[in-house]
Amino acid sequence: MQNALTTPFEKGNQNQTTTWADCIAWYDDLALQYPNVLRFSVVGTSDAGVPIHAGVVSADGVFERERIKREGRPVFFNNNGIHPGEPEGVDACMALVRDFCQQPERLAALGKTVFLFVPLYNVDGAFNRANTSRVNQDGPEAFGFRGNSRHLDLNRDFVKCDTLTAQTFNKLFTAWDPDVMVDTHTSNGADYSYTMTLIHTQADKLGGDLGVFLRDTMLPFMYAEMDKRGWPTCPYVNPVKDSPDDGIAEFLETARFSTGYAALHDTIGFMPETHMLKPFADRYASMRTLVETALDFTVAHGEQIVALRRAAKAHGRIRREWPIHWAMDEANPSSFRFKGYAAKYKASVLGDYQRLYYDRSAPFERDIPYYNRFPADITVPAPRAYVVPQQWREAIERLQWNGVKLERVEAERQEDVSVYRIASVSSRARAYEGHMFHDDVQLERGRETVTIRAGDYIVPLDQDNARYAVETLEPQAHDSFFRWGFFNSVLEKKEAYSDYVFEDEAERLLAAEPELAAKFDAWKAQNPALLKDQGAVLDFIFAHCARWREPEWNRYPVFMID
Repeated sequence: MQNALTTPFEKGNQNQTTTWADCIAWYDDLALQYPNVLRFSVVGTSDAGVPIHAGVVSADGVFERERIKREGRPVFFNNNGIHPGEPEGVDACMALVRDFCQQPERLAALGKTVFLFVPLYNVDGAFNRANTSRVNQDGPEAFGFRGNSRHLDLNRDFVKCDTLTAQTFNKLFTAWDPDVMVDTHTSNGADYSYTMTLIHTQADKLGGDLGVFLRDTMLPFMYAEMDKRGWPTCPYVNPVKDSPDDGIAEFLETARFSTGYAALHDTIGFMPETHMLKPFADRYASMRTLVETALDFTVAHGEQIVALRRAAKAHGRIRREWPIHWAMDEANPSSFRFKGYAAKYKASVLGDYQRLYYDRSAPFERDIPYYNRFPADITVPAPRAYVVPQQWREAIERLQWNGVKLERVEAERQEDVSVYRIASVSSRARAYEGHMFHDDVQLERGRETVTIRAGDYIVPLDQDNARYAVETLEPQAHDSFFRWGFFNSVLEKKEAYSDYVFEDEAERLLAAEPELAAKFDAWKAQNPALLKDQGAVLDFIFAHCARWREPEWNRYPVFMID
C-alpha cells in the first residue's frame, strides 16, 4: 500500500512534480482507502471547464463544516498551485496528507484542528506544462504556467474575481472561514543563502490584538522553529534599493493577493516563497517544513487564535472609524540579521552598462534595515451602513460570495446620505490583469438626498464581515471595487454641447451662479494660457455649473448612511 501511495516526487529523482491528472487520481484513491480521515471532492470548475478539488483531513472523522464551525474547531487551510510553475507545495501537500492517513500519531497530533487543502488551485495553468516559462528557476524538469486559461494571474484576482476559479475560492474560503492559511509559492529576485523566505499578513494592516499576536508571538516562533528544523528562514527579500544590502521591506500584500484577501476575513495568512535558485528537492523539503511548522503552531494555539479572530470581528461591528490604506514607515526601520552574498557590479557583455551580480564567494552575515511598520495613512469614519444600488450587480455578487449580509430594500424612499464625488483619478498607462487600475483616487465628501429604490441593497456594518465590505466599497482602499474599475461608467459625462450655442448660455450661467463665477475666476488665474482655448473654457463652465449638472457624473454610486 505504501508503494501505491508514493508520490510522483518520491518515485522519481526528486526533480519531478505531479501532473493534474495524476494528482487528482492519487487523492481519489487515498480518500477511498481512508474515508474516516480524508474527504476529497470537487468544489468548483475553472474557466476552462476543469474541476477544482478540495480536501479535508479530520483526526476524529468529523467533516461537517457547520459542526466544525459551531464547535469552534480551528481550521488550517493549505492552498497550493496558484502558480503551477511553483509546485513544491503541491507535492509536499500530497505527502503530508498521505502521512496523516498512514501515521496514526501524526493524525492524532491534529487534535480538534481541521486540515483543509486545495491540492492544485490553478488547474488551467497546470495543463500548460513545459520547462520554459521560469527562466531563473532550478527545476523541476517540467511544470505548469503562471497564468490561467484567460492569461490572468490568480494571485491578483481575489477581490476582482474575473475568473470562475477565484469565485470558487471566495465561496470556499467564506464557507470554511479558516483561522490560518498557508498559500505556497516560489520567489524570484535577489540571491542569498536562504531556501525559504516568508511573506505574512502585514501585522499593522491585520490590526488589533490579532496583529500583535502575529508579530510578537507567532512569527518569532515560526522563524525560531524553522531554524531549529534545519531551514533558516528570513522575511521575503523585498529590497528597498537594488540589493538586500541596503535593507528589505515587508511586502504590503493588499487584498488582490491571497494573504491580503485573507486579512479581509481576519485570517492570519502566510505566503512562503522558496528561493528559485535552490534545487527543487530542497525547496520541497523546506516547504513541507514551513507548512508543518505553521500547522503545529495553529494546533497548539488554536483556541487563542479562534478567540482573537472572534474578537476582531466583534470589534468591526462597533468601530467608529476604519483604516483602509497603509504606507511604509521609512523613518523607523527595525533590523534583521541577514545571511546574504555581496552584491557587486561589472560591465555587461551585452551592452554598455554595469550589471548586478551576487558573489557567492563573498557571503556575509550582518544586521540590515528591515522596514516592517505600515501605519494607516487613510482612515474613514464608519457609516452605519452602505447603500449599493441593485444595478451594480458585480459588486453585490462579490459581497454575497464573501458572506456579507445584505438587506434588500422593500419600498422606495428618499434618504439624506453621505456621498463621494470623484475629484480625480489616474490610471496605469498599461493594462493590468484585465483592467485599467486606478492608481490614485481623490475624493470630495458631501451630503445629498438620494432615491433608494425597491430592490437596492443596504449593507449594515453591524456584522462579522464588515471589514470585507469596508475595504471593497471605500473607493480609496488599496483594492476597492472602484480602483478595479467596477464603477467606471460614472466617470463619463453623457451629454455634451455645441460651442456656438453654449457660448451664450455660459455667459448667462456665470451671471446666474456666483459660485460658478468664483470657480471660473480662480481657474482663469491658474490657467492663463488656456483662455485662448475655447474648448477648455467652455468645458470648465459646463463641468462646474449647477444648471446642467448630471447628478450621476463623478458621483460614486455607493452611498453611506451615517
